[in-house]
Amino acid sequence: MNARLIGWITGIALLLALPPLMQAMGQLYYIDLVRRIMILAIAAVSLNLILGYGGLVSFGHAAYLGIGGYAVGILAFYGITSGWAHLAVAIGASALVALAIGAVCIRTSGIYFIMITLAFTQMLYYLAVSVAEYGGDDGLRLKIHSRFPLIDLADPVTSYYVVLVVMLLCVYLVYRIINSRFGMALRAAKSNEARARALGFSPYPYRLTAFVIAGAMCGLAGVLYANHTAYIAPGFMSWLQSGELMFMVILGGMASTAGPVLGTFALLLVEEVLKGWTEHWQVILGPLLVLSVIFFRRGLAGIFYKPDA
Repeated sequence: MNARLIGWITGIALLLALPPLMQAMGQLYYIDLVRRIMILAIAAVSLNLILGYGGLVSFGHAAYLGIGGYAVGILAFYGITSGWAHLAVAIGASALVALAIGAVCIRTSGIYFIMITLAFTQMLYYLAVSVAEYGGDDGLRLKIHSRFPLIDLADPVTSYYVVLVVMLLCVYLVYRIINSRFGMALRAAKSNEARARALGFSPYPYRLTAFVIAGAMCGLAGVLYANHTAYIAPGFMSWLQSGELMFMVILGGMASTAGPVLGTFALLLVEEVLKGWTEHWQVILGPLLVLSVIFFRRGLAGIFYKPDA
């Protein structure tokens, strides 16, 4: 059996077994911790589509996490609690904003692309801060979770398994996209844009489409994140959150299926251990991250296999 497949089966089995095991041990906190990690892993998987496979270094990807979260919070604020409505608005709004931002940003490259995505994100961040009706800088409390038939997202275990299923579906979706003709064109444009143009296709529509898909997927993560925390704040879409998502992808291994998931689990679990050890945990985490980049140039996924689709 393929070693990669064995790794996925083992990982999924451990994640499936974690809630009953933690309940038996009376450690419900770890169910919430792993659920949060998996939600951010979805955001990292979406970023990997444009960063790892498309070569688009977006420093504003957390904007869509915030848009998804605020879509839930604002609809709930006005008494709309349907989960399907939350999903439709969150994914649709994230896709539309990604389309508008991407249409401008993708015409640039390099440091200009990075700075423009950062600028757009900060614009959305300060917009959220300035709207006092929805909490402004203090954020917005989610009084009622998104409601779905037969699914209670207020229940930690049910919500955990929903997040797990969504994460696996997002990983599989990106895998299928990358191994399609569209994905091949996207990777070809990243590898050599001039040669791609010489072959007769423009990279722009492929990159823009990937940018919109990534934004919509991150908006989906925002819906889950809002239901997880029962709280939505401008910090969801800050440049610091974008930087953290980017490092999750780099740490796990860009242009690899499992990389973003591995990177998210590694980073957040190490953070959790260090926080329990010392209040100066960031002083220790910084050098650890630098060393990981130096010695694991292909990311954590590269330890087990060459990062690719």
